[in-house]
Amino acid sequence: MPRFSVIVPVFEVRGFLRECLDSVLEQSYRDLEVIAVDDCSPDGGGAILDAYAARDPRVRVLHLPANVGPGRARNAGLPYAAGDFVLFLDGDDTLTPGALRALADRLDEAGDPDVLVFDHVRAYWWGGMRRDALAHLLTAAGEDTFAVSEHPEILELPTVVWNKAYRREFIEAHGFRFPPGHYEDTPWTFPVLFGAARIAVLDRICVSYRQRRRGNILSTVSRQHFDVHDQYERVFDFLDSRAETARTQTAGPQTAGPQAARTQAARPEPANWRPYLRNRMAKHCLDILDEPDRVPAGDRAEFFRRTAGLYRKYRSDDDPVAPEYRVLDGGWAAYRARRGAGRIRGALGVRGERLRAAGAGLIGRGWSLAHERLPLDPNLALYSAFSHRGVLGDPAAVYQAARDLAPHIRGVWVVRPERVAALPPGVEYVTPGSPEQLRLAARATYFVGNVDWPGALTKRPGSVHIHTHQGTPLKFMGADLLHKPGARLGVDVPGMLRRADRWDHSLVANRHSELVWSRAYPCGFTSLRTGSPRNDVLVNAGPDSGASVRERLGIPAGHTVVLYAPTPRDYRRGGHVERFDLARFAADLRSGLGEAHTLVVRLHPSLADGPARGSGLAELHRRGVVVDATDEPHVEELMLASDVLVTDYSALMFDYANLDRPIVIHADDREAFAVSRGMYLDITADPPGHVSRSYRELAWLFDSGQWRDTESARLRVGFRERYCEFDDGRAAERVVRTLMLGERVLTVPAPGSAGSPTSAGPVTRTGLVLS
Repeated sequence: MPRFSVIVPVFEVRGFLRECLDSVLEQSYRDLEVIAVDDCSPDGGGAILDAYAARDPRVRVLHLPANVGPGRARNAGLPYAAGDFVLFLDGDDTLTPGALRALADRLDEAGDPDVLVFDHVRAYWWGGMRRDALAHLLTAAGEDTFAVSEHPEILELPTVVWNKAYRREFIEAHGFRFPPGHYEDTPWTFPVLFGAARIAVLDRICVSYRQRRRGNILSTVSRQHFDVHDQYERVFDFLDSRAETARTQTAGPQTAGPQAARTQAARPEPANWRPYLRNRMAKHCLDILDEPDRVPAGDRAEFFRRTAGLYRKYRSDDDPVAPEYRVLDGGWAAYRARRGAGRIRGALGVRGERLRAAGAGLIGRGWSLAHERLPLDPNLALYSAFSHRGVLGDPAAVYQAARDLAPHIRGVWVVRPERVAALPPGVEYVTPGSPEQLRLAARATYFVGNVDWPGALTKRPGSVHIHTHQGTPLKFMGADLLHKPGARLGVDVPGMLRRADRWDHSLVANRHSELVWSRAYPCGFTSLRTGSPRNDVLVNAGPDSGASVRERLGIPAGHTVVLYAPTPRDYRRGGHVERFDLARFAADLRSGLGEAHTLVVRLHPSLADGPARGSGLAELHRRGVVVDATDEPHVEELMLASDVLVTDYSALMFDYANLDRPIVIHADDREAFAVSRGMYLDITADPPGHVSRSYRELAWLFDSGQWRDTESARLRVGFRERYCEFDDGRAAERVVRTLMLGERVLTVPAPGSAGSPTSAGPVTRTGLVLS
């Protein structure tokens, strides 16, 4: 008996069917069967199914004599399901990599619940990806099993059948089946959730829900959308039958055992759900009516009247009407008038926002012009880092050094409103575009940042703009993006260069950076060989520098910490490409390094709020398989806490080399990355350590111990000499003394004077050195 039965209804999805089947059959978890139901598809989909069944015994094909629709096609497959749990997957959708492994683990952890609810991502035909906006409800539901009455918010999730795994015995015991119609998911989802005594959730994206430009029946203009009313009638009938059954059982003899009593108590009282269901029905129907590509224009009044009639039918006299659904008490004319007024308000609101923004800009510019008549404040510095995300990176290191060495210079950070709560105590800040920020920008002498300051900012004579960059460049930047149309999508390169014209000083950690920045930003700045200020903490690190970080992350003492830090890809919209299975890597590390290891994963900040973490990382973190450190603000602390870095094309490798710890480059898609983004050097030919070009090679490097052998150390020495040559642990001090305090730089030491990066005192390397 397999663990999973995956039922796939197939009708006119030939172009996507192979991808769908492959996503199931190529799962790392193999204990499954596929029941593919050919719903009399006229496009040859049945032949594709037969071909798969001929070469994989886990595939069983049913050919229906007539088209019956997806719901009844699923019904046809249910009697053949032998798995412990049943999954439904439409023939144009896919399972995400590792989905079944994650589902199996969660089901075992939860003790085989009746229903397991998981997350999905919408995959749009134009390449966009969007996670469900209500995914946070899965996290809020917790780790224990529950009934709907305990977490009613779970009903707010999409009423689809393919975001759940169903215990087959539970389905059979209740006789759940799909009715005919186009909105058949609704009368399946609500009864199943109402009937389940034990529901569990999995905060992981397991299904990629394809959003086709054409072909989806629910996005077609037709009267078929009237079916939604009949389907909600079926749900109300289910509640009525449950209420009648409950009354009968209450009136009869009480012979059930304690377990049955507990199960019955966990289930919600049917009558209690009628108001919720009525409002949910109203919202669903009005949403359909609001869409321009659903109900035909000539049928919209009838659709509204049927919705209003259904709402009144299931409303009791003492049941208040929710304010948003009072429109159903009026007529079609009143609804149209209200909708028209709403559209006008929306249009005026958009125009008003534009006018307000333009007015604010003019007012702000007026403020700036007024303050620009005043002299610059020689003791005022503005700081910003990483799109105004907080006190981070090189600007943060310069800020701290200025507080110590030049306390008379007032340092103010420009920080986005949503990031203010995370600021350290005592940090003075302004928000971008605020009158206070504009006032300070008009008078500040020093601008320190790795951001593009707003285009409206006027560079005043005597002001000093210090650009710190965001690490040593490996991939194309600035003007070099002009030859990479995919990578520069959404990037205003000419505007970027105009803003770079304000730079007075560009800080570099090596001569490679000096050469690249002069090419990528052909502007009038002076390149300063100061070293990277944020790397001071790495150069000056002691043996126990990362101990407090390990403790905060919950990493046991004595563990070997593997830091995995991938970079986004420009050849994939959204940037996230999962190069290998993190759970498998963690398991393989266990065999190679033993039990005493921890895998720490740090995604690029641009991926923090997208679907990347929902594809498995968040769930692996919850289970303790890996540590998700994506939200850790200071990546330098993660580097200090780790023993080895695994990365692909991230600039972190140049910073990490200061620690003289092993680095492994996983470059299985180097050619694709180089073509789409461009690279200033072939990191596989000039690596800081061993290079893997497949997952098998990566696992072998750790299993064999070569990740930290003498060859790895030799490669690392040469890499440090080339790319860490100006990092000596005093970069931030050098910037403050030279550019803020005006002290004279006396010495430029000869190349190759590098010392140990773990010594207690500063290390001298090629660069500007203060006497």
